[in-house]
Amino acid sequence: VIRVPSLGRQINPIKDHFAFKQLLEVIKEVKPDILHTHTFKAGYIGRIKTRDINKAAGKPVKFVHTFHGHLFNDPEFSGLKSLIITSFERRFAKRTDAIVTVGAQVAKELLAREIGQPEQFTNIPPGVEPLKLPKAMPRTKITIGWIARVTGVKNPLRALEIANLFPDAQFLIAGGGDLLDQVKAQAPKNTKVLGWTDAAKLFAASDIILSTSENEGMPVALIEAQLAGKPVVATDVGSVSEVVLNHETGIVTNKNAGSIALALESLLLDKQKRTEMGTLATSRANALFSVDRMINAHVDLYKWIV
Repeated sequence: VIRVPSLGRQINPIKDHFAFKQLLEVIKEVKPDILHTHTFKAGYIGRIKTRDINKAAGKPVKFVHTFHGHLFNDPEFSGLKSLIITSFERRFAKRTDAIVTVGAQVAKELLAREIGQPEQFTNIPPGVEPLKLPKAMPRTKITIGWIARVTGVKNPLRALEIANLFPDAQFLIAGGGDLLDQVKAQAPKNTKVLGWTDAAKLFAASDIILSTSENEGMPVALIEAQLAGKPVVATDVGSVSEVVLNHETGIVTNKNAGSIALALESLLLDKQKRTEMGTLATSRANALFSVDRMINAHVDLYKWIV
């Protein structure tokens, strides 16, 4: 691992300039055949001046970029920011030999915004190791777990709205973010706001996992939940429906609180359905999201472009 000290998440022209210079030094040393970038910022630094990178490597470099989702439906990147990001991604796609998406729906949404060409795209789902769940503590109430960044795009306030509709159930909210204080202040009596929490502990303490996101790429937390044998109720955004097989390993629904509540209620009332869904969820997730499958797909891609 070689760290690029100036590379950070926030847009900062001065630091970004130094990050590119530092990346060139790495390129000169390593002389890679392929430069594979992840996240918007890394993709920006890695593809802004491809000629300089080729010169530093002393040969033509193949460029690969992975979209783990996108920012277009994120409230933090709306309006002008969204237009700027779209413009950059269209430009960078023309300099990219292969574009990887972690879900088929992500690719569709990018193509709809005229980012890249269909022949550039390869779908490679993430490889996820099953978590080792601790022994579950006895509980008297059915427990619904929610785990994500506690921020607008994950819509934790909708989770609280749902919790208010089921006073006899226990809700657990795990994660940190800019809305954490607001969530704590508005949480009903049947909801514990845990902050940052080990996902394995949350899954062990939950009968059902709830996701209320406005947007997702390929939600790793839901893959982990399915590997843990937990049925999921989730909003139908991004590649959620590629993780949760609707009415077989969970229920995928629209963003309306009433629809989410109906889906959740159907599982709360049917223990056998929860058990059957959880069993199928584990076997399906093991088949689709193994680490070996992800690695082999990347190796095949690299061989193809080189």
